[in-house]
Amino acid sequence: MSLEAEIRRLKDERDAVLLAHNYQIPEIQDIADDVGDSLYLSRQAMRTDRKVIVFAGVRFMAETAKILNPTKTVLLPDPTAGCSLADAITADQLRSWKAEHPGAVVVSYVNTSAEVKAESDYCCTSSNAVRVVSSIPADREILFLPDMFLGEYVRQQTGRAPHSMHLWPADCHVHGRLRPETIARARAEHPQAPLIAHPECGCMSKALPDVDRVLSTDGMIRFAKETKAPEVLVATETGILHRMRRLNPTTRFTPLDAGAICPYMKATDLTDVRDALQLNRFVIDVRPDVAERARRALERMVAS
Repeated sequence: MSLEAEIRRLKDERDAVLLAHNYQIPEIQDIADDVGDSLYLSRQAMRTDRKVIVFAGVRFMAETAKILNPTKTVLLPDPTAGCSLADAITADQLRSWKAEHPGAVVVSYVNTSAEVKAESDYCCTSSNAVRVVSSIPADREILFLPDMFLGEYVRQQTGRAPHSMHLWPADCHVHGRLRPETIARARAEHPQAPLIAHPECGCMSKALPDVDRVLSTDGMIRFAKETKAPEVLVATETGILHRMRRLNPTTRFTPLDAGAICPYMKATDLTDVRDALQLNRFVIDVRPDVAERARRALERMVAS
């Protein structure tokens, strides 16, 4: 029996759903029940009636699914699948930052630990960060964390002044390498190709003149379905190209940087998924007091 067949059998036996992020390896995407970005997958996790959620992504995504679905079993197939952004700030660091800005509204990117979410007023993803920040009264001070490039893009799009929207100094180690000079060089080499870029890309606010569309990963998927362009330059983690090419085989999707690969997103393979289902590993739990406090911020994210 093939691994794919074993996984399908075990999913039925365990009453399980397999959710996969757009950056997962092709084999995982092809067998998943749903593929998408963090916001889409959070919503799908809440909608499923299955008893078990297998999350092919990284730890903060599995934690989010558990917080939003406390009665379900959530499995993370590879426990080493972390996130450099989530590691960039701790709950203690956030508490100290909040103490320096009493009364500020805390907006945390979903790429954070459950403990950090518990200290936050709002969570957001790249697809709704501008909407979330826009919903906060203009006279309120905001602490945005942990991605400074996404934060600067949001600050620019919402017109927030730097003194009223403070950014945590961290970035995604994959998107941070996609700089304005990388974009300018690619545009020179592919002058006819539209360029779509993730807002986590390095110095995105400075690169905007050279970018046709700034999109979340799910926004990129929608763009891929609709475009008639012969070629499209894609500035994000390369895992998304598999799905884009399947959805639109007539367009050539070219990575801005072929080295933009997240090792955490590539940690999970089919064997890990099979073993997670077969051996009930690795179970994600979030302390009830942390989950209760984090749930408010996450529910605001899902509703936005």
